[in-house]
Amino acid sequence: MRQPIDRATRISDAALVGSSPDSESLPPPTLIEVALVGRSNVGKSSLLNALTQRRGLARTSRTPGCTRQLNVFQVRCADGMAVRLVDVPGYGWARRSKIERAQWQALIEGYLTQRVSLRAIILIVDARRGPGEDERQLVDFVRRRRVAEPRRLELIWVATKLDKLAPARRRPALEELCRAAGAPVVGFSAATGDGREQIWGSIRRSILGAAPPGAGLPERA
Repeated sequence: MRQPIDRATRISDAALVGSSPDSESLPPPTLIEVALVGRSNVGKSSLLNALTQRRGLARTSRTPGCTRQLNVFQVRCADGMAVRLVDVPGYGWARRSKIERAQWQALIEGYLTQRVSLRAIILIVDARRGPGEDERQLVDFVRRRRVAEPRRLELIWVATKLDKLAPARRRPALEELCRAAGAPVVGFSAATGDGREQIWGSIRRSILGAAPPGAGLPERA
């Protein structure tokens, strides 16, 4: 069953406004941005389509590593709030050449380090696998940036493909992920929309500067 959508997170407009192989040629940083970061084939495009209520806005593929640029989507909610969601190339795809993977790493780090309008990072993991070394390195990066710069940078953990787990396994899996991440983790399913409202709540809090959200666990039966 599809989850109901709150009026505040209903999308009135969403469009791709730029794609770039480097952060220097992105659209001017005139709106707050939220980056979607995760391993290849973790479901970033499906998550972005669900957040924007546009089924084909971000291209989905069964072939990992299809996103090779920074893709910037401008989104306006029904209450007028505007934000840019930035689809960052997936990392950790071993079949790409070392040169190509090094280029992608430089692109990701350059954007996350230099973009003045970046307010939050949605760190996406597979609910069935959890965080690995790549995710831990990104967490360390965010911590270092928080120390080095006064600008706030929120980290929002999202576990995709929740529907791939048996119902009885979903809550325990999220609890395990929260312990591994040392932070709240929102479970998300592209099939049912579970977690969409919680993710938008975290995005809005990061933009408005409110306190970090609570644990993103489903209600007990």
